[in-house]
Amino acid sequence: MALDEIDRSLLEALTEDGRASFATLGSRVGLSAPAVKRRVDRLVETGVISGFTVVVDPHHRGWTTEAYVEVHCQGTISPDVLREAFLQVPQVHAAATVSGAADAILHLVAEDVRDLEQALERVRAGAANVTQTETSIVLSRLVHDRHSVAGS
Repeated sequence: MALDEIDRSLLEALTEDGRASFATLGSRVGLSAPAVKRRVDRLVETGVISGFTVVVDPHHRGWTTEAYVEVHCQGTISPDVLREAFLQVPQVHAAATVSGAADAILHLVAEDVRDLEQALERVRAGAANVTQTETSIVLSRLVHDRHSVAGS
């Protein structure tokens, strides 16, 4: 689906405030609330918008330890096998296959260092081909996403 300038502006506005009303969005992109609703519905139907969600700061849940983990595997392992193994570990916040020496990189969010250690043990045991992990614990978050800067 080709996006026009209004679609792009609407997506930007929704990214900044996913709870904005159709009227608020409409005033920003120059459309009526019903026209915005039709566009949002079309963007959802065509898969441009894949869902709406609430993002909870893990620190408010008492999860204060974050880490990025490089996962190294022996031989060839399917991304589907890795995905299934990583989905079994609740502390895995995000995962991706990557180029370079590592086969995958994980973003883990845990209650504390002990919880992180247990999650790493589950990651290593979850996929038989995992031979090594390299963990970097986050000291401070500088930029969370393009609209969120730590301290603001």
